[in-house]
Formats: sequence, structure tokens, C-alpha cells
Amino acid sequence: MLFKKEKKVVRLILKHIDLIDECLKNGTKTVECYIEGDISEAKIWAHKTRGSESEADVIRYEIRDNLYSGAYLPGLREDIYKLVESFDKVGNAAEACSIFFLNQRPSISDEMKPKFLEVIKESFGVIDALKSAGLCYFSSDCNEKTVREFTKEVGFQESRVDKLEWDLTKEIFVSSLDFAQKMHLKTCLDHIGEISDRAEDAGDQLELVTLKSVV
Repeated sequence: MLFKKEKKVVRLILKHIDLIDECLKNGTKTVECYIEGDISEAKIWAHKTRGSESEADVIRYEIRDNLYSGAYLPGLREDIYKLVESFDKVGNAAEACSIFFLNQRPSISDEMKPKFLEVIKESFGVIDALKSAGLCYFSSDCNEKTVREFTKEVGFQESRVDKLEWDLTKEIFVSSLDFAQKMHLKTCLDHIGEISDRAEDAGDQLELVTLKSVV
């Protein structure tokens, strides 16, 4: 019975990871369309982003209920749920970023658009390595060493996002924009960078769970 409960939780977690991946892919489309000036298309993708994140929340609650009912050993249940929550926070950050662009409509110059798009690609794109790490651990397709290789890549990518953010922040604040515009664009960058920050947290939590599993 315990094994059956664990198998059900694993199926739900794999579905949750897929939904978070979908959320970030939709979020990428949202902000890219916004920056390219297609607001109508951006709204469509934002709606899809919200839908994916909402569905992921429902699955997260179901995972929690199954853990409460006895799936996994008591010492691992809390860590498993914290891991699911950490993935969910990545989706939350992507949804919040999408909402920020469409609600606050930051004004980005043509000169800065390519650099914003680069940061967006790197930060939202962190989901690829994070998803691979999660699928690797829960589907037992690879060993703990491979899981760590994927989580290390998440960390490397987060560092690349930090570097891009730093460079673009400097460019914003030495520009001729007024201070209010500069602060608005900095807030915009913070929302974008939040995604890779939360992904790094999820990678750290996955490494912790992997370590406890090995021990």
C-alpha cells in the first residue's frame, strides 16, 4: 500500500513539473510578445501562464494530501513537499513577471529591447535544466550524480542571469532616462531575475532530497 501511494505521488509530481515548465514557456511568450509590441498576443499568453500555474497549484494540494495520508517515510515527507513548493514558487515568479509587464506596461527603448530579451531568455530558460533534474530524480532515469549535474547547471545559469542583470542595470542608470523610469525598469529586471533565483532555490532543495535519499 505504501509503495502504491508513493507511485501515485511520483506521478503527480511529474505532472506538476510539466505544468511548471509549461507555465514558464507561456510566460516567456508573454513578455517576448509584450516587448515586441504585440499586446493582444501577450494577453493571450498571460492567460495561458495563469492557467498553467493555477493547475499546478491544484496538483500541489493533491500531492500534499497524499503525503499526509502516508506516502513516503515520515522523515522524507516534509522535504518532498518543500521540493514541490520550491518548484511551484518558480511558476509563481513567472506568473508575477507576466502580470507585471501587462499591468504596469514598462517602457523599454528599442536600444535596450535586445538586452531585456536576452535576460528573459536566460532567466525563463532555467526551467530546462531544473525540469531535467526533477524528472531525473523522480522517474529514476539516472543516478544522483546526474541529478547534481543538472542542478549545478541551474546554478550556473542563475549566475549568468545575475551578470546580465548587473550589466543592464548599469546601462539603465547611466542612461538619460529620468529617475522614475530607471527605477521602473530596475523593478522590471528584478521580476525577471526572480525566476532564476527561485529556480536555484528549487535546485538546492532537490540536492538536499537527493542527499537524504542516498544516505
